[in-house]
Amino acid sequence: MNNDLQHSYAHHGPAKGITRWLFTTNHKDIGTMYMIFACAMFFLGGILAMLIRCELFKPGLHLMEPEFFNQLTTMHGLIMVFGAVMPAFAGMANWMIPLMIGAPDMALPRLNNWSFWILPFAFLILSSSFFMPGGAPNFGWTFYAPLSTTYGPNSTDFFIFSIHIMGMSSILAAINVIVTVFNMRAPGMTLMRMPLFVWTWLITAFLLIAVMPVLAGAVTMMLADRHLGTSFFNAGGGGDPVLFQHIFWFFGHPEVYIMILPSFGVVSEIIPTFSRKPLFGYISMVYATVSIAILSFLVWAHHMFTTGMPLAGELFFMFATMLIAVPTGVKIFNWVATMFRGSLSFETPMLFACAFLIMFTIGGFSGLMLSMVPADYQYHDTYFVVAHFHYVLIPGAVFGIIAGVYYWLPKWTGHMYSEVLGKTHFWLSTISMNATFFPMHFLGLAGMPRRIPDYALQFAEFNKVASIGAFVFGLSQVFFLFIVIKTIRGGKPAPARPWEGAKGLTWEVPSPAPYHTFTTPPEIPA
Repeated sequence: MNNDLQHSYAHHGPAKGITRWLFTTNHKDIGTMYMIFACAMFFLGGILAMLIRCELFKPGLHLMEPEFFNQLTTMHGLIMVFGAVMPAFAGMANWMIPLMIGAPDMALPRLNNWSFWILPFAFLILSSSFFMPGGAPNFGWTFYAPLSTTYGPNSTDFFIFSIHIMGMSSILAAINVIVTVFNMRAPGMTLMRMPLFVWTWLITAFLLIAVMPVLAGAVTMMLADRHLGTSFFNAGGGGDPVLFQHIFWFFGHPEVYIMILPSFGVVSEIIPTFSRKPLFGYISMVYATVSIAILSFLVWAHHMFTTGMPLAGELFFMFATMLIAVPTGVKIFNWVATMFRGSLSFETPMLFACAFLIMFTIGGFSGLMLSMVPADYQYHDTYFVVAHFHYVLIPGAVFGIIAGVYYWLPKWTGHMYSEVLGKTHFWLSTISMNATFFPMHFLGLAGMPRRIPDYALQFAEFNKVASIGAFVFGLSQVFFLFIVIKTIRGGKPAPARPWEGAKGLTWEVPSPAPYHTFTTPPEIPA
């Protein structure tokens, strides 16, 4: 704290009201702001998804112009990826990393404040594009050229600006995590003793620093093509639209793992707690996470099998994509082995972790199907792809976030949430999520293309089921918000170790714990 701040604090006490939140350098306050912002973006992105599903409820509805439908699909993807999932995990990192490694705060607290506060402005700019002449971006969340360069609406420039600001926020947050983890661990906290959540975030931070400049380069080239007379992506001027896809997916595939790895960390904290056992294969989990991060840079062109790649390129990317399933399989094996013969109890965080395990695996298997070139020619740009990445990102990222919130809510608020309400939310979310996205596999296999506002009569029944499931899923997240607010406002006081007495058992925590605090079951008489 510098002299000016010390002088101010001495005379006026701690900052109150809006000043506290604007100028805070406290990692818990900043983590809370990230979580609140992510929640707002989840609901904004969710409202756009509900509008999409309204249009697709039955064929021939024509509730909106096709142009507006394209704007909805674009903005839904951008808001959910950059505005909801990434800030939610950044909030968890801010809250938990200093506590887990014994640090007093993040290493660069003012940078931390700034990396948060530039985010709301980025999304204000992006969201306001709906009200600009020509409407919001309408070229899909992947913003392929020439749709975005030659034919994009005027708001494309504001979209480019907001992407730059988001990327800056992500890079600053990642630098902060790396510096904190390397420089501020408590004595005795070696790298191989860190909780897995810290490990996954450390690796995620390196991924962010590696790929965010690539995204910045892509949108800067877009800007140059639009206004400076260049032809990076314009075939008429000697450029290549496929070059854009290469640059985008070199960012885009590691980006998927940026959204998934912190979830792996959350689940690696929850499963040992509710299994009353240390995590099985801690070292292999660390190496598997590093392997996934490295391999994520070698598989980008599996999104591009239909662009006319040479056969050798198709084979390389096909086998590399299959290979990335190996370290992921190691992680799933270790989680299941942790539960095997454990003293299991199924509180809400554990239920979400188990749902993550099962449904993320389904997403992984459909990913393996998509990795095969001949099959991908059939599945490409159909609803099968939509089903695949939603099975990865909703159980993978969103359920991981929800599980983490339930798991750490007693620590964050000092109150226990209602277990009955939590379990109700779990079942509503899981059933509706499967009702929404499982039918999309069949729609895709039957040939329904994605990103279209109308469709043939043969796809009507599955779309109706998917839309009803989506509405229930959306409402169940409103119920989740109610549970969280109810817990913050009051409830049963949380004990110092809220999960220790679950199932009515009590036991001692072994000391010292090899990796992080875990609990072992007592001898249960036969």
